[in-house]
Amino acid sequence: MITKAKGKKHLTPHRSGAALLLLFCVLAAVVLAGAYRANQALPPYVGKDLTAQEMDEVIARNSPLTSYVHLTANANFPRTSPIRKITIHHMAANLTLENLGESFSHKDRKASSNYAIDIDGNIALYVEEANRAWSSANPENDDVAVTIEVANETLGGDWKVSNKSYEALIALCTDICRRNGIEELTYTGDAQGTLTTHNMFADTQCPGPYLESRMEDIAAQVNANLQAETEIPAEKQFT
Repeated sequence: MITKAKGKKHLTPHRSGAALLLLFCVLAAVVLAGAYRANQALPPYVGKDLTAQEMDEVIARNSPLTSYVHLTANANFPRTSPIRKITIHHMAANLTLENLGESFSHKDRKASSNYAIDIDGNIALYVEEANRAWSSANPENDDVAVTIEVANETLGGDWKVSNKSYEALIALCTDICRRNGIEELTYTGDAQGTLTTHNMFADTQCPGPYLESRMEDIAAQVNANLQAETEIPAEKQFT
């Protein structure tokens, strides 16, 4: 003889289905609300093709040396610390600024940089300086650093960059320091300096032997530029 267990209640199939449907609706509402808040938190120009006027507005908030803008959502908005450093990367490729921007637009890649420089020395902006790019596999560093990707003239070996890219890198670093109050760019060979490289924070060869061998020279040239600029009237700078 089968007896009924006391003190237990069983949901009928109808009630069980209704409970599952209610749970699904609640979970869907939570997901949609989270997605809505995430979209609301993004700055208005992120992930869209900009008009010439919109591009000018974005450049005015960042480096005037920028010639191409494609803002990605792969970033934190805003960064939570003042800018105190610059971190240099290489592309490990010779990509156009448009190609790199398209790559950064994919959410599943979870990567970006503030700026990039192509082989001809043109400069792109992908994450505004006010926001933290996802560059160095180290959120703490990326929160205080402006990150720069540089195209490679040769692939493999020393991973050399072109002279035009190198000159643009010096100019961009100088401009970033000037606008953000970094009075001196220091390369110490480790993460304590204000000029750092990707391989200080991750197991990678980036930025390659060529750029890594030039870090002290980059710091020296940028500091010489900053010193010279203090002797030039502000209205004559970048004219």
